[in-house]
Amino acid sequence: MRNVFFVGDELVAGHGDPKALGWTGRVAARTLPHATDLAFHTLAVPGETTGEMTSRWDEEALRRIARPEAADEPRYALFAVGRGDVTRSVSPTMTRLNLANALDRASALGFATLLVGPPPGRKDENQRIAELAAVCEESAARRSVPYVDMYGPLARHDQWAADMDTGHDALPLQAGYGLMAWLVLHSRWHAWLGINDAEALNNS
Repeated sequence: MRNVFFVGDELVAGHGDPKALGWTGRVAARTLPHATDLAFHTLAVPGETTGEMTSRWDEEALRRIARPEAADEPRYALFAVGRGDVTRSVSPTMTRLNLANALDRASALGFATLLVGPPPGRKDENQRIAELAAVCEESAARRSVPYVDMYGPLARHDQWAADMDTGHDALPLQAGYGLMAWLVLHSRWHAWLGINDAEALNNS
């Protein structure tokens, strides 16, 4: 068994999605037919900052693979940064430190890591979210961790804008979560998991 952890906030939990799948559920559903040995775990805390995420994710993940037989099983941690650092005024310097700590801790524990940046939100916050996304991309590059940019593609997408105008609390609806899932699936997701990328995308 290979354990994959989605670590993040309410967007990882899929809040606001009428299908109750979120982007993580959609990604898992599209991936499992090509890798039936994967077990997905969602570790979501709504509204948290990168500091809060960094302080709690490892204990939560390790509890789920504490079985003796899981000691040698491959493990993966996807960190999906939300907008908490913007809404709660965390400085870019602290964000960088928090992400460095999370990625370094994951490496020390033997997790393969992938970092997903924040998507656009409220119009009055989007400039700061764009800056947060840039910090995330830089942090991933410094540690040669694959990165998925949510902000750039979605900031220019009409359907995403419609979801932001229609939904509540800057949460996407069904279409928005589908767009987020598409971005992950068409990133380095399959290569990260050791799945044939072309075959998986053609058959999804």
